[in-house]
Amino acid sequence: MAPPSAEELVRRKKLEVGVETVSNQASTDFPGHWPGEDHEWDLEYFKNNFNIIFHTHQPHDTSFSLTGVDTSVANAFRRILLSEIPTLAIEDVFIYQNTSIIQDEVLAHRLGLIPLCGSHDGLRWLKWYKKPTDDDEGSGTPSDYNTVILKLDVECKWQEGGLARAVAGETDPDKLYEGHNVYAKDLVWEPLGQQFTYFPAGQEIRAVNEDILIVKMRPGQKIQLSMHAIKGIGQDHAKFSPVATASYRLLPTIDIVKPIVGPDAKKFARCFPRGVIKLDTVTAQDVAANQDLEGQEGEPKAAVDDAMKDTVSRECLRHPEFKDKVKLGRVRDHFIFRVESTGQWESDELFLESVKLLKVKCQRIKRGLEALRGQ
Repeated sequence: MAPPSAEELVRRKKLEVGVETVSNQASTDFPGHWPGEDHEWDLEYFKNNFNIIFHTHQPHDTSFSLTGVDTSVANAFRRILLSEIPTLAIEDVFIYQNTSIIQDEVLAHRLGLIPLCGSHDGLRWLKWYKKPTDDDEGSGTPSDYNTVILKLDVECKWQEGGLARAVAGETDPDKLYEGHNVYAKDLVWEPLGQQFTYFPAGQEIRAVNEDILIVKMRPGQKIQLSMHAIKGIGQDHAKFSPVATASYRLLPTIDIVKPIVGPDAKKFARCFPRGVIKLDTVTAQDVAANQDLEGQEGEPKAAVDDAMKDTVSRECLRHPEFKDKVKLGRVRDHFIFRVESTGQWESDELFLESVKLLKVKCQRIKRGLEALRGQ
């Protein structure tokens, strides 16, 4: 059987986006394998086709492209990012006094969702905390290597002369009260044992964003409580998820098969987000290469500038003048990832951690297969 042509290989890689349908989206029984063709695993072929390209990078927000892998692998990275990378979060809240208007359980819930951060070495050093069970009450003993203790002790008071100003009609709480807003920066970490070593000054346990508002209070109201933070994964509770979101989308493709010039070119550009389509000028070389452009030299011509910015809204397909002049699609093995960290780990570190965890999963399956083979 003759090997597939270059055109056929390009067609296989593209999802075709129509006005109301998406075609060529079905996969083969074994992804990337076609009947009658040799698809034996080749490490060199994989190395030449697999690539990671970073587009933007900030500590808490990263965008990069992952190319040359199957959807199942890309989705495995996404799911690991969401639910399997361990982080630190508040698990138990011991409330000694709460005279604010917020209920105890709501207050505890708000505290649990505050992202925490600290020394990366310290976070890796912390061990898993096993909660005590009815059968083994001694199995879950908090200690310095599995539990972090934080405390919150705040009270709202009148400022000096604040009561007199209130009688006079002042309504600004900043001028009337002290401690009326309780923020995440009011959480105080109480180090124990070796935690002094692993969480040194400047890298202590603290809230990622100190300006998170926990509760509002008024004079006479007080909150006094302590919290135990432990290691966990997003699979147990969303508060342990290290990302605000981890998502991917396929690279859009825009193929202009017939020239779009003049006023139509400007209208075509408005069908896409800014920066996707650019307007070039029809040159003599363009006219010589395409007879359809004869007599239109100097007119604006639509050209693709950056297809990655497209959202595949299909707006251009709604207009009959563009129906046969453009084809939209997506590349099925080019994944554009967006990872937004909650702050405990930097976003690029999170992806590397997901790679490590996927490797561990593969090794576990390999050991299981070898054990079955040995039986």
